[in-house]
Amino acid sequence: MKITFIGADHEVTGSCHVITACDKNILIDCGMEQGLDIYENQELPVNIPDIDYVLLTHAHIDHSGLLPLMYARGFRGQIFATEATVDLSKIMLKDSAHIQMAEAEWKNRKAKRAGKEEYVPLYDIDDALGVSEHFVPCYYEEKIQLCDGITMRFSDAGHLLGSSSIELWISEGPHNKKIVFSGDIGNIDRPIIKNPKYITEADYVVMESTYGDRYHNAEVDYVQELAKITQETFDRGGNVVIPAFAVGRTQEMLFYYRKIKEENLIKNHDDFQVYVDSPLAIEATQVFNKNKECCFDEESMNLVERGINPLHFKGLTLAVTSNESKAINFDSKPKVIISASGMCEAGRIRHHLKHNLWRKDSTIVFVGYQAGGTLGRALLDGMTEVKLFGETIDVEAKIVKLEGVSGHADKAGLLKWIGAYEKKPQRVFVVHGEDTVCDDFAKCVHDELGLNSVAPYSGAVYDLATNKCLVEGVKNKIPRVTVNPNRKASDVFERLMAAGKRLISVIKHNEGGANKDLAKFADQINSLCDKWER
Repeated sequence: MKITFIGADHEVTGSCHVITACDKNILIDCGMEQGLDIYENQELPVNIPDIDYVLLTHAHIDHSGLLPLMYARGFRGQIFATEATVDLSKIMLKDSAHIQMAEAEWKNRKAKRAGKEEYVPLYDIDDALGVSEHFVPCYYEEKIQLCDGITMRFSDAGHLLGSSSIELWISEGPHNKKIVFSGDIGNIDRPIIKNPKYITEADYVVMESTYGDRYHNAEVDYVQELAKITQETFDRGGNVVIPAFAVGRTQEMLFYYRKIKEENLIKNHDDFQVYVDSPLAIEATQVFNKNKECCFDEESMNLVERGINPLHFKGLTLAVTSNESKAINFDSKPKVIISASGMCEAGRIRHHLKHNLWRKDSTIVFVGYQAGGTLGRALLDGMTEVKLFGETIDVEAKIVKLEGVSGHADKAGLLKWIGAYEKKPQRVFVVHGEDTVCDDFAKCVHDELGLNSVAPYSGAVYDLATNKCLVEGVKNKIPRVTVNPNRKASDVFERLMAAGKRLISVIKHNEGGANKDLAKFADQINSLCDKWER
């Protein structure tokens, strides 16, 4: 009965943990790293084809984004998630594959002219579609027996539509333990979705600490603040450009702008347009509407019952095609442009930044977390010029961060969540935070709540039966060089090696089969080997 820490350990993105118990291998999340890579994630302790289950806390790419790569390397197990998370993950993983394939195509055109090696994406659309077939949708608060000795349940984490904390009960030999994975804990009193649910008992807790070193400004009225920013920008003749995560933050912005329109808070620009320029965000909004009964909060459901769509209003324009996206920047009227990605690392937002960053009359409004090493963080930190599509752009636009708009609980919210446990957990593992934040918040949990807490590094292994550390994590920081996540041809060979490991796994699973079938299988393998040895 062990837990191994792989990703988002002393880092904010790339969440991944491994539970090994009852002869099963279980992943909790399988996320992609975004922004600066501070510590090198250690290898999974098992072969990918031997992973039986993935339990997914929510659909954000830093928790789900490597699932198609897992599929490409032989994973064929089940992925359990809430219904809304399943719906969102399917569209987000397809979008991630499209972005990677488009970037590879663009880079390969340049590489070919320069005589450089081919750029290979981590995975393609077939991998995203393939892994989507392995999702198992679940209800909140439904206890599910994964196998003999292991039961799990999803509880609403209040972070994103369908987001969850995971309660995992494990019975192995004489030991019975409950492990809770917080997922990303939501901020309270946010629009559309419900507040996080508090869990009261566990032997071990693995919890996030994204905002474990700061407090949100609870006094901000986001409708009034957005209206003020929009009014001032429009009066200058500029555009309001909002880099927003396609899932979650975009829908919140629509909720706020519906109120702004309803209350006529913008003067002398009565029919201003709000553009959502993200096919993914448009699909995600449809998923929000589909899952309103199980996920919407009381205020949003009251609107629905009155026949009001909380995410739609007059003047809202959805840009789906490339031509529709391009046309936005040929409209001279002041407007609001909401586009992805939220950290400005890819997608259509980069085109809108190219057209607006140089304009002194425009405003760029950041409404979400910006990881270190991203363009969004650089702009917030005062970068004076950026390079977009090979062109250097001066940053003349006003750069604003709307304080407190966050899908994550702040330090007070995190302490309230872990403080709700009526019986002290044996140990609290603090993850999913920037390097020093993890250590500082773990110390805070110990000092203020009296809980045994630790911030593990990638590669750390703990025995859950005895509460002992078996392997210390790797603390060495990687050199600050640009790492190509697509690793060219070497990644293709790694994919071949993964296929070989999967073949070994399949052979082992067929032990005890009929001699006739095993002989046929052996002949097929030998025939394949003969072909490639020539």
